[in-house]
Amino acid sequence: MADYKQLASGILKHVGGTENVQSLVHCATRLRFQLKDGAKFDTEELKKTKGVMGAMFTGGQYQVIIGPDVHHVYEELIAETGLTGGTVDRVEADDLKGQKPKMLERAMDTLSSLFTPAIAAITGAAMVKVLLVLLTMAGLLDSASPTYSLLSIAGDAPFLFLPVILAYTSSVRFGVDPMVGLTIGFMMVHPNYTAMVNAGEPISMFGFLPVTLATYTSTVIPVALVIYAASWVQKLADKASPKVIKFFFRPMLTLLIMTPLTYCIVGPLGNLVGQGLEAVLSVFQNNAPWFLPIFFGAFGPVVIMLGMHYAVTIPLALAAIEAFGYDMLGPGFLVANIAQGAAAFAVALQAKDKSFKSLAVSTGCSALLGTTEPALYGVNLRLKKPLIASVIGGLAGGIVCGFAGVKRMVFGPTGLTSIAIFIDPNNSMNFVFALIGIAVTFVITFGLSYVMIRKDAGIQKEIGA
Repeated sequence: MADYKQLASGILKHVGGTENVQSLVHCATRLRFQLKDGAKFDTEELKKTKGVMGAMFTGGQYQVIIGPDVHHVYEELIAETGLTGGTVDRVEADDLKGQKPKMLERAMDTLSSLFTPAIAAITGAAMVKVLLVLLTMAGLLDSASPTYSLLSIAGDAPFLFLPVILAYTSSVRFGVDPMVGLTIGFMMVHPNYTAMVNAGEPISMFGFLPVTLATYTSTVIPVALVIYAASWVQKLADKASPKVIKFFFRPMLTLLIMTPLTYCIVGPLGNLVGQGLEAVLSVFQNNAPWFLPIFFGAFGPVVIMLGMHYAVTIPLALAAIEAFGYDMLGPGFLVANIAQGAAAFAVALQAKDKSFKSLAVSTGCSALLGTTEPALYGVNLRLKKPLIASVIGGLAGGIVCGFAGVKRMVFGPTGLTSIAIFIDPNNSMNFVFALIGIAVTFVITFGLSYVMIRKDAGIQKEIGA
């Protein structure tokens, strides 16, 4: 714990101190800062800090790569800075100094901040669903039993009520009262509203404003747009509310205005955007299903380095699974992760420097299990040749999975511990070809990495060989 405290203090020093931190969240391996003055983010000193695997500005965020221990460092930072829930008072973009994110980077940062806090619930529930598949296939659990039904509720809940989860994270991001934001999220999945949708009879508000009977359960984009709209409505309600009664008048006014906006304007607009996204995905999944596994198999590391793996791939994967019952991005990331692990193991086999060998072995294991940033930044990107080999190996595995039509049946992390998410009860070969893709990826990446490292005198010197 003392090491985590020391690491947190060192990181805080090189990001400009507590007063410079606008907000802080973390994902599986990274600390993600929003800073008031980006010029104080000392990338070089952070990279030199023991326990830090990398530092960069990407996706509109200042990111520090820690590895699997990131949660411990995050907790120490929260304790040291006194931040509440990982955030401080919001700072408008015009008030920020130093490096400002571009529009695309700000959009990616926003999407990442919405999904990052929800990852634990989504992946945990996904693995419950995988466990149920395994237990029923093994004959250990009857799918008609109450136990199965109750566990299914745990597995389905975060996906069914995803708008509620994202209503909370969006509220934190956009500065809406979280309880008011949750109320709006519940409005979108309320049983009475879903009954109206199922009935299919045209309805209107105030007798003239038509309600679009869209289904919002398991959706992503509509609730994000609705809560963003609510952030502006809340500001107006705050100005219009007398101080004496602001406690109840501001949330009441916000909900009164947001109800027609949610059901009649903003929610339907988000639904249209979501339908457009599904249409694009259907083009790939129906006409070129091989493309996504090949692309992400080869360029998965690049997507991660750009910080797009949460902002882009999660919404795409969730939309695909909701629309089609599977997604084609997962197989690509599966082989890309295996490639990072194989490359790190090739380094470990030749390394004589004990600390480097230990780093390569531990990060290689982590990559095989689905968390690649430690291997990517700590070993492969650092030495460059293993990264090139991992791209080639990931491409080979992506070709196998792509042309075999391998599908990810349940959303979840892609690694050996969660390989069961590729079990298709209706197609046993889906899992078999996923395993073949893994084997091809590992063998090609490991072999190429070993040869390329062996012939590079500079790498041999760096790893003590």
